[in-house]
Amino acid sequence: MPFVTVGGGIGSFVTVDYLRIAGVPPEQIRVLSNIDHPWQTYQYLTRVSQIPEPERIRSDSSSRPDNIWGFPSYALAEAWRDRTLRPLVHVLGEPVFSDYWTPRAGDVFAGLRRESARIGYDAMVAKGVVRMVRKRDQGGYFTVLTPPDGPTRRVAYRSRFVHLAVGYPGLRFLPDLQKFREEHGDFEHVVNAYEPHEHVYEFLKTRPGTVLVRGGGIVASRVLQRLMDDRAKHGLQTQIEHLFRTYVTGAHGPHLWARRRGGDGFAYQGFNYPKSVWGGQLKARMRRLEGPERAAAYKGMGGTNTPKRRRWQQQMREGRTAGWYRAAQGTVEKVWPDTDGRLVSVVAGEQGFREIRADYVIDCTGLEADIAEHRVLADLLEHGGAGRNPLGRLDVERHFEVRGTASGDGALYASGTTTLGGYFPGVDTFLGLQIAAQEIADDLARRGWCRRIGPIRSTVQWWRWALGRPI
Repeated sequence: MPFVTVGGGIGSFVTVDYLRIAGVPPEQIRVLSNIDHPWQTYQYLTRVSQIPEPERIRSDSSSRPDNIWGFPSYALAEAWRDRTLRPLVHVLGEPVFSDYWTPRAGDVFAGLRRESARIGYDAMVAKGVVRMVRKRDQGGYFTVLTPPDGPTRRVAYRSRFVHLAVGYPGLRFLPDLQKFREEHGDFEHVVNAYEPHEHVYEFLKTRPGTVLVRGGGIVASRVLQRLMDDRAKHGLQTQIEHLFRTYVTGAHGPHLWARRRGGDGFAYQGFNYPKSVWGGQLKARMRRLEGPERAAAYKGMGGTNTPKRRRWQQQMREGRTAGWYRAAQGTVEKVWPDTDGRLVSVVAGEQGFREIRADYVIDCTGLEADIAEHRVLADLLEHGGAGRNPLGRLDVERHFEVRGTASGDGALYASGTTTLGGYFPGVDTFLGLQIAAQEIADDLARRGWCRRIGPIRSTVQWWRWALGRPI
């Protein structure tokens, strides 16, 4: 199989989409995956982190993983479908007169479903768990797959090109919460926001309770909004304790032209990076930086942040006034269950130590980021010649080829969160995955393996996309 992509999520999907639009036949592509459809993992994560399909995700209107051209945007498509100008007026006023307009999760999944059928994605999928990717002596690679069932224990795919889009290795718990779960075997009262925890909200509907929310990013704000929405909708008496590791009191940044709004503990930003990293001055600057300079640039514009949404800002103001929402800064030293079944968290802050008692703890601190926790990536680091970039993730070239892994006339590429720290910061976004896919497709065209998407082909293929014509 000439081209193999490992992962099968949205990163694999957009790369395959580019190649199919570039004219690569499906018989030359294989997607190795243990999920049923490309949006399955993302759909699961949005659902458990309190973003159901009718709600809006944190993504730009023109960032469409089902449409490489970004036109029509999600806002334009919604305006056409609902026969209203409201989304377009909203986009024209952002971010000064309105919050950033963002698409509904359900619309994203519907678009991906449509494009998947149009390019014949399912026919290119081979189900199973990938064990390793190794260089061949004659050039190219072997990718070893364990099928889900049947008499065959291993299948080796021989290919000239391999693409990795494996996402996050898994959930990340803070040390004190991990220790609590290991010592007490309690997976019900201490939960990660990225694992199923609907039972927390159902419990609070039956009796008054207290929830300790830890973290200050987009997921923490979504969990807070769910707790506050339920409180208002069902007349609950829920008490919310919110703990920040870093408490932001106002605008912050190194200078006037690089400042981020903040307040009440949160750092506010419409998207996870400034928008110019996807196609402006920051994108051009980052492509020129190496080593420590690049790491310093990431540190300057990175960090935990969340959009400033008017709705939950008002809810928090009401909660602070009424006393049922309390925010503080500190680090948890220890967590243990008290005799009444509640959890006691010992928090170290500026005023010394204090205890927070809660019925549940929801950890919103993020996903596991160490690439060595992933089987395939760890094997590449040890045996495949791959290295780490200044942030500790996979070191890739500007065209997303993994450095040190070339094999004859073959190449191994990677995109998504595993490459954060490279020459392009916005890798873990819809538009970032598409930019990476375009770089990979262009590099494959330079190698003579596929055609480049030029103006004529792009125009023709857009019309086929708009009319729903299969490739």
